[in-house]
Amino acid sequence: MEWIKQTFGTIKPIIAMCHIRALPGDPFYEREGGMDRVVELARQDLMGLQNGGVDAVMFSNEFSLPYLTKVRPETTAAMARVIGELKRDIRIPFGVNVLWDPIASIDLAVATDASFIREIITGVYASDFGLWNTNVGQTIRHKTELGAHDLKILFNIVPEASAYLGDRDIIDIAKSTVFNNRPDALCVSGLTAGAETSSEVLSRVKDAVPETVVFCNTGCTVDNIERQLTIADGAVVGTTFKVDGKFDNLVDESRVRIFMDKVKRFRG
Repeated sequence: MEWIKQTFGTIKPIIAMCHIRALPGDPFYEREGGMDRVVELARQDLMGLQNGGVDAVMFSNEFSLPYLTKVRPETTAAMARVIGELKRDIRIPFGVNVLWDPIASIDLAVATDASFIREIITGVYASDFGLWNTNVGQTIRHKTELGAHDLKILFNIVPEASAYLGDRDIIDIAKSTVFNNRPDALCVSGLTAGAETSSEVLSRVKDAVPETVVFCNTGCTVDNIERQLTIADGAVVGTTFKVDGKFDNLVDESRVRIFMDKVKRFRG
């Protein structure tokens, strides 16, 4: 638990998503604006999140739809360029998430000096992306081989747009994930980005592994954040910070500020 305060400078941190626009090689990449436009929009979102008062930011290729479970090199390279150009503007702790590839996420984190990653690290799933498999042993060994000993890994144990391949209760998954893998944190999600995480599921997971950090991973809003933070040790927030609360839009700094003012009153 101590690593939360050391990394984020607060209890119950809010990690805001900086959703990078479609990149070279992605079906919806906008070639007319090119990478300069991608960087420009990422900077705009970053500044809105920071100025609004979030505790940390996580850069993710959220618009690389449809997602790959093993990304191609151009994606990681393009994300590294974006973060590299933004480094002088980043004033808060940051992490990365290369959807849906934990090895690439570690590579990007090491290249950019990120403090944490979030990914699907364990399990086998029937998903919108086909049969989705993982190799946690390989992933953690890769982290060790790169010398990323201080890099924190947030294990998403309820992947979006997928179902665990096998009849396992979320509590069994949480307990075995903690026992076998010693995660820095578990993330509990809804069905898709922006979908509310079940408070009942969140509570069951936290009760099952009380010594492990548990984050609410999707669907936090200004109306439910106090309830979710009563249970969880922090939250990852994306869609609600955007104009009109819509996934495709850019960040609305005023929405961020209203949300974070409520969080700070709750923490205070």
